Amino acid sequence: MGKVKLSGAKALIRALESQGVEVIFGYPGGATLPIYDELAKSSIRHILARHEQGAAHMADGYARATGKTGVCMATSGPGATNLVTGLANAYMDSSPLIAITGQVPRPMIGNDAFQEVDITGITIPITKHNYLLQEASEIPHTVQEAFYLASTGRRGPVLLDIPRDVQQEIFSPHQAKYPPLEGYRPTVEGHPGQIKRAVSLLKAAEKPVIIAGGGVSLSAGRDQLVKLAEKADMPVVHTLMGKASYPNTHPLCLGLMGYHGRVESNYAISHADVILALGTRFGDRSTGPINTFAKQAKIIHIDIDPAEISKNVPSYLPIVGDASQILEQLVGLVSAEKHTGWIAELRQIAAQHPLRGKATGVSIPNILRILQTVVEDPIIVTDVGRHQIFTAHYFPVDSSRSFITSGGLGTMGFGVPAAIGARVGQPERTVVDIAGDGSFMMTCQEIASAVTEEIPVVVLVMNDYCLGMIKQLQDAFYGKRYEACRFGRNVDFARLAESMGAAGFKVTRESEIAPNLKKALAAGRTAVVDCVLEEPSNVYPMVTGLTLMEYVE
Repeated sequence: MGKVKLSGAKALIRALESQGVEVIFGYPGGATLPIYDELAKSSIRHILARHEQGAAHMADGYARATGKTGVCMATSGPGATNLVTGLANAYMDSSPLIAITGQVPRPMIGNDAFQEVDITGITIPITKHNYLLQEASEIPHTVQEAFYLASTGRRGPVLLDIPRDVQQEIFSPHQAKYPPLEGYRPTVEGHPGQIKRAVSLLKAAEKPVIIAGGGVSLSAGRDQLVKLAEKADMPVVHTLMGKASYPNTHPLCLGLMGYHGRVESNYAISHADVILALGTRFGDRSTGPINTFAKQAKIIHIDIDPAEISKNVPSYLPIVGDASQILEQLVGLVSAEKHTGWIAELRQIAAQHPLRGKATGVSIPNILRILQTVVEDPIIVTDVGRHQIFTAHYFPVDSSRSFITSGGLGTMGFGVPAAIGARVGQPERTVVDIAGDGSFMMTCQEIASAVTEEIPVVVLVMNDYCLGMIKQLQDAFYGKRYEACRFGRNVDFARLAESMGAAGFKVTRESEIAPNLKKALAAGRTAVVDCVLEEPSNVYPMVTGLTLMEYVE
């Protein structure tokens, strides 16, 4: 018998199967047809997006909902460049992703061939690593290495660019190359001495606060965080990305911090003497002006990425490592404490400053309030804008991986495809996307993908006929000069959804909210609810011209 021969494309599919890949989100082109020909013979499900950006966001949503590494695929040239926004989004939010792109044949690279682009050069700043494969025999080990890089340390996207002739090249599996991976040794275990120092600081603290960032969820450290907060009696605030890192209805949870945060959360940060910051990079929307952030506090910063330590906010005590592993040690080492006076002070601040969003009529807060009564434990996905911040405030989530949003890049159009990916990854859970009309129109074509693939997501479009957050900023800083933020009333989102085969519903009165939400959730198929807002209100609190410290004092 002769030796087994494989094409590069077949080797790729076999390598993906060996990594446990169950689904690929993609859009084919001439430079990936050899891969698609082999994909059709495999156990891997392919979901055809209607735009490559949608495929990247679907893979991202899948990764966030499951904890697995998502996979997307596009052809060379414009197909590859259409992935860029999705890759940047995943990179900013530490989401594990493998992107596979086709490339022109090796002899044509650098000749400005049809649909040629240097996608590895373009994506260097927005991927954890990328590869231009030169031989089919490199494919097995490169795929294995890519998944390892994407899913360990600080997670992120990795890109594989595979020329068409490499996909077609025949080789023997025994020729496959497995060179060692050098120079990549992510720190997982926290330094024992630093952990002991952190315990001493927490024991001495009179006004401690925990900041729960997105890294807590990514590391599966949520349960340990609950144990630590309860044992040491420490209040918890969360970043936007950290909303699902701590049960929102827990009595120690104060809610969202930062520029659009709760008054009590920002007050806690400003008056704390010790802050335990977990899996957060201290982004500008969380901190506000750096020169006034937590000036009285000694900050213990725990993060798996050493580059984030003291990058934005100086840390008093850094600990590099996996949040889950470090939290487990902290739970065992900290002593039971009571901070009754401090927590009472924060609760008094909370009582004095309730959320003031309009809780009646066809308003975003009221829609979110009613949504809580008609659906149990959904995965909530949001797009970007005022509706995103309202959702962070008004829809509590208590389950892990139940809040998916674009935090770092702030990508409009993220919601619909991410919701599709989340539902593919968690088919037993209800997935609801809270979208703005501007965000929805950027990727609404993916409703057709959901319908064709029978993926029953529910999309609530908060329709104020304008770019809500832009209008809010023009309200606050530009003398109410509303330039280029109004859409007009020429799109009926319910009918648009119906034209793509989805169920469409329209809400124009408060009495229609609950019945239409129930119908959409019970439809058993993709559904869009066009919620025509009455009097759009700005996100509260909107800090205008004040630092966070000035705002809470």
